This record gives sequence, structure tokens and C-alpha cells, in this order.
Amino acid sequence: MSMQRKTITLTEQQDDWVKGQVESGHFGNDSEYIRHLIRRDQQAKERLTMLQRALTEGEASGKPKPLDISAIKAAGRKKVKGD
Repeated sequence: MSMQRKTITLTEQQDDWVKGQVESGHFGNDSEYIRHLIRRDQQAKERLTMLQRALTEGEASGKPKPLDISAIKAAGRKKVKGD
């Protein structure tokens, strides 16, 4: 994977925070920390997309039915027993 050099501007407080993260030993340098934040943001966006997709599928699946907890438990027991 090729790397691209970027220049960013941080407030003094933000710069102190990044330096603190590096000094604590969690990251080797500023770039590692920034890449970590970008990966976390990407993962959060992916989770949100999956949740939105699941909600859309749920809404499109038809009318809601009453929850039958006894039937759910029975199905789970049956599955555990291997029937």
C-alpha cells in the first residue's frame, strides 16, 4: 500500500493530545495515531451502514408479529440438542 504525505493543522490542545497518546506508548508516532483514528471512523461508518441496512430490511419484511418468547426458547433448546 502506498503512503501519501498530508499536512494537517491542529490546535495546541489537539497537538498536546496527540503527543500524549504517543508519549503514553500507545502509538509510535503522530501518523500512527491519526491512521488509527481514520480506521476507527471507517469502522464506525461501516457499522452504521450495516445497521441502516438491517433496519431497512426489517421494515420491508412485513407486518410485525407478537414476540413469542416460549417459542424462541423452545427453538433454541431444540437447536442445542441437535434435533
